[in-house]
Amino acid sequence: MAGFFSYQLVSLARLALFVFLLLVLLDGVLLFRSRNALFAARQISPRLSNGDDNPVEITVENRFPFQVSVSVIDELPARFQVRDKSFELRLAAHSSKTIRYFLRPVQRGEYGFGGVNLYAASRLGLVQRRFRCEGETTVAVYPSYLQMRRYEFFAISNQLEQAGIKRLRRIGHTLEFEHIRNYVIGDDYRAVNWKASARTGRIMVNQFQDEKSQQVYNLIDMGRVMKMPFDGMTLLDYAINASLTLSNIAIRKQDRAGILTFSDRINMVIPAERRSTQIHNILEGLYRQETAFLESDFEALYATVRNKIRQRSLLLLYTNFETLNAMERQVSYLRRLARSHLLTIIFFENTELRKLLHTSCKTAEEVYIKTIAEKFALEKRQIVKELASHGIHAILTTPKDLTVNTINKYLEFKTRGLI
Repeated sequence: MAGFFSYQLVSLARLALFVFLLLVLLDGVLLFRSRNALFAARQISPRLSNGDDNPVEITVENRFPFQVSVSVIDELPARFQVRDKSFELRLAAHSSKTIRYFLRPVQRGEYGFGGVNLYAASRLGLVQRRFRCEGETTVAVYPSYLQMRRYEFFAISNQLEQAGIKRLRRIGHTLEFEHIRNYVIGDDYRAVNWKASARTGRIMVNQFQDEKSQQVYNLIDMGRVMKMPFDGMTLLDYAINASLTLSNIAIRKQDRAGILTFSDRINMVIPAERRSTQIHNILEGLYRQETAFLESDFEALYATVRNKIRQRSLLLLYTNFETLNAMERQVSYLRRLARSHLLTIIFFENTELRKLLHTSCKTAEEVYIKTIAEKFALEKRQIVKELASHGIHAILTTPKDLTVNTINKYLEFKTRGLI
């Protein structure tokens, strides 16, 4: 347009266009002259932990003899519904960098990753070249073994309180004597062994240990009531993660852990064992469990427990009763289970109702909604009282606190000598 008024500007524009095309050509030659000048590799575990942040690393290597700007786009599994997972970085000549990010799956199963796409540009920035690095792989998402390892570490280091586990004072002693040792400050004076103290000339105390080889079974309801979501995961997945962690803690405490899952029929039974391979068997078994959209058969559960679990055991039943009437339909079977075993019902608090209970009402409709929410919340507490009247222990918990509350209850039973 400026050339309409001055012919000299037309010549200048032609020169500028020629220089621009020359630079584009030069930029293209620099980027396309080498075939494999940019390379990327993804490092990821062959199995991921459900509900946890799992690390993923991508190492990008620049083989160009000059600095490049790189856009990295990782092709994530379709289940994550993420299409814009990209990273920007600059790489000096013949250098490499590692990108680290985290993925949180909320469903068990197989996840397929695609390739890694790299878009490289030189300092000129006029041309971009795409490199596609083959990285297709399939990984399996298992129940939360990262949570299991975290609690296992706390248990081994005797620091479970850091994970929210309560330290309970032991009342009396169990019947299993372990050994005699020297007295240290803080020991119970009732444990002093006076004969050994007189013989050695030092204060000696008896060391007792928890009862071992008690059976702990996690009974997981896989009916439609466990399909309710919370923070992207179903109640079933929370129950599965807690069962895996508790089973590992029980084995660490020298007890035997087992699993039973049921819906309208019995799906899986893993007998309680203390072998080193038991956690692997439980992990593989729980990986394949899916929610059924039918009403669960508690009569079949009672019949299976009666036939397959002959020794008195701790039964932790993960289910969800939304109303008192729903619990009363099953209470006859629960009472029969409680006659032969130490039964604990674990069901879930509706966190959305809790939010409603703490909101202020401004309209008649909001008052009505809050009243209904209070009714449902009250019914949950009534379920706990009704179960207690039948001699059945109950845990009403949020999904987030399920693992901690379940372990607390197990350790409480151990401390009180109920199992």
